[in-house]
Amino acid sequence: MTARELDAAGIHELALRAAYSECRRLNARHGKTYFLATRLLPVERRPAVHALYGFARWADDIVDDLHSGATAEERATALGGLQERLDDGLRRGACREPVIRALAHTAAVYGIDHRHFTDFMASMRSDLTVTGYASYEELGRYMHGSAAVIGLQILPVLGTVGPRGDAEPYAAALGVAFQLSNFLRDVGEDLDRGRLYLPADLLAAHGVDRERLLWSRATGRPDARITRALRAAAAHNRGVYRAALPGIALLAPVSRPCVRTAFVLYSGILDAIEDDGYRVLHRRAVVPRTRRAAVALDGLVRVLAARVQARTAGASPVRARPARAARTSAAPSGALAPAAREEMA
Repeated sequence: MTARELDAAGIHELALRAAYSECRRLNARHGKTYFLATRLLPVERRPAVHALYGFARWADDIVDDLHSGATAEERATALGGLQERLDDGLRRGACREPVIRALAHTAAVYGIDHRHFTDFMASMRSDLTVTGYASYEELGRYMHGSAAVIGLQILPVLGTVGPRGDAEPYAAALGVAFQLSNFLRDVGEDLDRGRLYLPADLLAAHGVDRERLLWSRATGRPDARITRALRAAAAHNRGVYRAALPGIALLAPVSRPCVRTAFVLYSGILDAIEDDGYRVLHRRAVVPRTRRAAVALDGLVRVLAARVQARTAGASPVRARPARAARTSAAPSGALAPAAREEMA
């Protein structure tokens, strides 16, 4: 975390500054696309987003790290301990663990509903035992906790131009759209973990099952039926992006470039997968750096335009307005329920 961001957010206590800095390091190391988009936010809002992402990354690593050698029982114990520290930190508003300390502070400042964290942890626990999903409806119930609530957590930080409740379904949908793209990109790696996030009924409609996916993963050989199934999954994912898109206009103007950039970059994963012939079982599709740079530059231009417009209107272009007492309670549909000079420093 840069001193400029922490100072702008009014975070002065040394231990708390160190906690937010740890969250920023997690974001920069693990979430390159997300981190790039976050740098387009007003500086005083960035620490909160880093805290929310840092906690989600930490929990996800407990579940997914292939190199730790931890057993399912050890992972369950680690998640249980994390849940206890989370509950205590949210209740007291502080914690010795840096990531939870920053998260608890962010939740208090922005009035984030604690149920979103409870739902998230429930989905993380299910990953220890659930290895597949029969349908998008079933997968959607999982993604409410693993993805939709991430959008709902971040929404108070981004701010809205109208009632927050109007924007909540779109924020949830965008979180789901981002995760569906990750599922499609990472299908091979998830199979290595023993999990499959492509619904069984979608696969079956194209003559594919888990065994055929494992065969293709092991042999490196493509299969036209698998390609058709992956293409159908991508089409579904694009539909969720379309459903989420109108929500960007409901955000505070200074936050829109950040979310729009994330929208373009994450949906660009689908383009990269298509360009690579849907070979996701054999290699990870990557959005080219030149494309990422062009999208970031467009985002920066939009940031500058939003700030000029805000100044013209006589409003502060970057002042966060935390909703300290606000609480959200929307439960969106799971299927729909994520470097350029000083401005991005």
